[in-house]
Amino acid sequence: MAGPAPAPPTDAFDSPTPVLSVSPVTLPVPGRPVDLQVRVSAPVTGTGLPVILLSHGHGPSNNLSSLNGYAPLAHFWAAHGFVVLQPTHLDSATLGHLLADAPGAPLFWRSRAEDMGHILDRLDLVEKAVPQLTGRLDPDRVAVAGHSLGGHTAGLLLGARLTDPDDGRVADLFESRIRAGVLLAAPGRGGDALNGPRADLVSAFQTSDFSTMTTPALVVAGDRDDSRHFTDLGPEWHTDPYALAPAPKTLLTLFGAEHGLGGIAGYDAAETTDEDPVRVAALQWLTWGYLRSQLRPGDNAWQTVRDALTLRADPVGRVVAK
Repeated sequence: MAGPAPAPPTDAFDSPTPVLSVSPVTLPVPGRPVDLQVRVSAPVTGTGLPVILLSHGHGPSNNLSSLNGYAPLAHFWAAHGFVVLQPTHLDSATLGHLLADAPGAPLFWRSRAEDMGHILDRLDLVEKAVPQLTGRLDPDRVAVAGHSLGGHTAGLLLGARLTDPDDGRVADLFESRIRAGVLLAAPGRGGDALNGPRADLVSAFQTSDFSTMTTPALVVAGDRDDSRHFTDLGPEWHTDPYALAPAPKTLLTLFGAEHGLGGIAGYDAAETTDEDPVRVAALQWLTWGYLRSQLRPGDNAWQTVRDALTLRADPVGRVVAK
């Protein structure tokens, strides 16, 4: 995809605000093998700021799968009115040498979701660690977003379930304090769909059930995201969290996008197979608009950016909803 990155769709939206980023903010969690470390990114001005919990993926990089990744999203969202909280989950390569044999390894799917609850329980400690945020957060307006394995984490928090292969019990990690979510290139259904040569790596997802994922969500899938190492279903597999979940859900299919969705995991990341600044810029606006409208009922940001970027002569993608 060629050409300049999309400009703001309307002059009505605020210009980017300078961003304050602080890390690591260390939150003690009893029973966790290591303390929970979080990056906090926020606009330097503004009050009543909504919160986005951002869950990193399980990629091959040493640092992108940690609080140090996903700057293209975290910085943009913070510059446009959100406080973004990014934990380093236990599956991060930055911790691999410490936790390779710990219970839950290598994916730590349950711990990942629990991390987000720990953060919400400790927002007062986040404010204390970052005094510039004191009194500026709105704990009643919280969203979650995640890429790849992080999309699976977000889905669990929004109500998706699975049967824990270790104890045979249904894992219900629904978080009622989260009002909306964005699933970016998230894994699809299990069962017969998990038939690729590396499906054993995600065997815990064999029983994934999206029928209980009731919280509003935007599912983002690339139409060239063919995860053959897990499934032979092709890019459609990544649309399962939309197709198999109850309304209200929205599906954004990005044209030409592979698993990196243009490069959201980090600036100039070598692991991005479809690097495209235009696609990333469009996704920044679309995810921002969706979450802004979900957390501010009556706000028209989502309709504005959706129409500007998907209804033009060269659309970046296609949107359907239910």
